[in-house]
Amino acid sequence: MTVSGSTNFELDVSDYIEEAFERCGLEVRTGYDLKTAKRSLNLLFADWANRGLNQWTITQRTQTVTQGDADITLGADVIDVLSMVVRRDSTDISMERVSRDEYLSIPNKSTQARPTQFFIDRQITPVLKIWPAPENNTDILVYDALTRIDDADTFTNTVEVPFRFYPCLAAGLAYYLAIKKSPDRIQLLKAIYDEEFERAMTEDRDRASFNVSPNLRYYRVS
Repeated sequence: MTVSGSTNFELDVSDYIEEAFERCGLEVRTGYDLKTAKRSLNLLFADWANRGLNQWTITQRTQTVTQGDADITLGADVIDVLSMVVRRDSTDISMERVSRDEYLSIPNKSTQARPTQFFIDRQITPVLKIWPAPENNTDILVYDALTRIDDADTFTNTVEVPFRFYPCLAAGLAYYLAIKKSPDRIQLLKAIYDEEFERAMTEDRDRASFNVSPNLRYYRVS
C-alpha cells in the first residue's frame, strides 16, 4: 500500500463556503453568497469564544509593570485571562484572581507592594487591575490570555483552527447558512454540527489531572 506522505491538507475560506453550500444542497452563484457566508463564518468564531476554551487561542503574554500603576489596558483581541504570575528575580509567584465585588471591596487600591491579586474588567477593550499596585518598574506579569480567532477577511485566507476542528467548522457554517438559505435542512445540519462540536471540544482539552478542594476561608468550628 502506498500512502501520500503528505499531512498539509488545509482549506481556505472559499473552500469552507463551498463545502457549506453543498451541505445545504446549494451552489455559490453570486458575490453576495460569498459575502453572507463570510459574515456567518465570523459570527461562528464569536460563538466558539462563548462556548468554551479553544486551546489553540491561548497565548502566553508578558507585561512589565510601572510603579504605582494598577490598571493595565490589554489588547483588544483578549477575551479573558486564565491565570497569572508575577515574575521577580526569575521566580514566578502565583496571583489570585478576584471578582469585581472583591476588587471593589479593597479599601486602599493605591497600596504599593508585590502584586498578589488581579481582576479582569471585561470591557470591549479589557483592563487588567492588579493589587497591590506595583512597588517597582521591574516586576513582570506573565499571563495566559484567551484570544480571538483571526477573522475570515479574504476568501484566499486559511482559517486559524487546528486540523481536528475542520469538520466542526464546515458543519457549523453549513448550519448557519441553512438558517438563511435552506430552512428544510436546519434540524439535520444542527444535529451534525452539535455532534461535531462536542467531539472536537472533548478532544481539545487539557489532559492534566484535575483536583477540587473546598475553600475553607469562611469555615468556622463551633
